[in-house]
Amino acid sequence: MTDALKRLSEEGVAIWLDDLSRKRITSGNLAELIDQQHVVGVTTNPTIFQKAISSGDGYEQQLADLAARKVTVEEAIRMITTADVRDAADILRPVFDATDGKDGRVSIEVDPRLAHNTRATVAEAKQLAWLVDRPNTLIKIPATKAGLPAIAETIGHGISVNVTLIFSLERYRAVMDAYLTGLEKAREKGLDLSLVHSVASFFVSRVDSEIDKRLEGLGTDEAKALRGKAAVANARLAYQAYEEVFSSDRWNALENAGANKQRPLWASTGVKDPAYPDTLYVTELVAPNTVNTMPEATLEATEDHGEITGDTVTGTYEQARADLDALEKLGISYDDVVQVLEDEGVEKFEASWNDLLKSTEAELQRLAPSEG
Repeated sequence: MTDALKRLSEEGVAIWLDDLSRKRITSGNLAELIDQQHVVGVTTNPTIFQKAISSGDGYEQQLADLAARKVTVEEAIRMITTADVRDAADILRPVFDATDGKDGRVSIEVDPRLAHNTRATVAEAKQLAWLVDRPNTLIKIPATKAGLPAIAETIGHGISVNVTLIFSLERYRAVMDAYLTGLEKAREKGLDLSLVHSVASFFVSRVDSEIDKRLEGLGTDEAKALRGKAAVANARLAYQAYEEVFSSDRWNALENAGANKQRPLWASTGVKDPAYPDTLYVTELVAPNTVNTMPEATLEATEDHGEITGDTVTGTYEQARADLDALEKLGISYDDVVQVLEDEGVEKFEASWNDLLKSTEAELQRLAPSEG
């Protein structure tokens, strides 16, 4: 084992676990990861919950109770997922208190079927914040075009937000703008800005997956030489954008009013191509005031053999821009790639949610008490 996770934390990277299940909570595993592996937050998404609840571990009694009450399948899912998030938030509460609310956070996502409906997304975000009822919750809102005004509105209500499914640099700048707009709304209402926190989840591995597929299709040596470079380059340029926005006059005015910076969060950091080092999207994205949310396999790989050599992002922007420009010269459209990834991301989460609806409904019917 290395002290890589400790080094990563010391470099200013908050380590969050990209997974949650009732078994992880009740077995003491989550508490152990916090205590021994520097985990200071948890993220969830529809796919994670679909896997957890479908596995059945620990959910039977609650499902039986919900079946007895004859609740709808949507209500059952919300009762189950918010219970897990609430319990995880309680386990992480000491971290939240020790970091003045920066970490110790648990994220829960709005219904992905609302991704293109601004008003419904805001309503759902308010409902989830009320249901979980823990100050260390982050409500996840996707960075779709309809999501941007929903982010601003939700932040304006003083609700902390994890903006998810960000792939493009242009959209990331729009996300940061939505966050600042939301803070300005909150300030107008007289809310305490120091209590509002946010992260912007910039997806990493999926960018390489999509672009590498297109590079393989070209088949030239020049194309093959660019494999595995796009995702890191894209994320590093996102950090450059973060540095610009959060040193602006507009930001300084909000910071003086007590606001917190919206940290970049590296999401989808599990390597999908076995040809790449399994810690690639950890070791190459070390920068101050960031979050890396890792699947457990990536966390273990980093702990076992990750080499943390300090900041690997600041000062790399010229090379990162050159790598993305080289793709355009080969005819690979950045704008097309990121739009495909956003569309697929929403579709995947919707599909997971629909699978979760079906499997939960089947369980409710199986456990329903016989009449009479």
